Amino acid sequence: MTEELKHYTVQVNWDHDKGGKVAAEGKQSIKMVRPKGDDSTSDMYAPEHLFVASATACFMNSFIYFTRRMHIEFKSFECEGTGILEQIGKSFEVTKIEIKSRVVIDSEELRSKIKRAIYLGHKYCFIGNSMKASIAYEDEIVVV
Repeated sequence: MTEELKHYTVQVNWDHDKGGKVAAEGKQSIKMVRPKGDDSTSDMYAPEHLFVASATACFMNSFIYFTRRMHIEFKSFECEGTGILEQIGKSFEVTKIEIKSRVVIDSEELRSKIKRAIYLGHKYCFIGNSMKASIAYEDEIVVV
């Protein structure tokens, strides 16, 4: 069985200054800046933010997908991603992404199912699987 290929097209337009905007048809644009922008552009995203956000959001989406398939209810979920940018030779690379998640559940009986959904979220995060950078996960499950 072969699935139809999906295409994701974005446009990036320079603002003739320190950055520009990223847009996709039918979606709100995102202002971005070069990574070494000055303080006047500190409220904008750099490509590095968007790179790390892609892996972090994909993990979240994968986790949510598996909790729904497994019919698991949880109170809250949050995660934070941190990318490590290093100079490699004359260039730079995001060499590692650290993703920390926190899931709140209302029953200890759900812990093993949540652990399974987290594991599957890690394993099937296709954005993370497509990246050269290594991804380290740290997961916390809290029972309230």
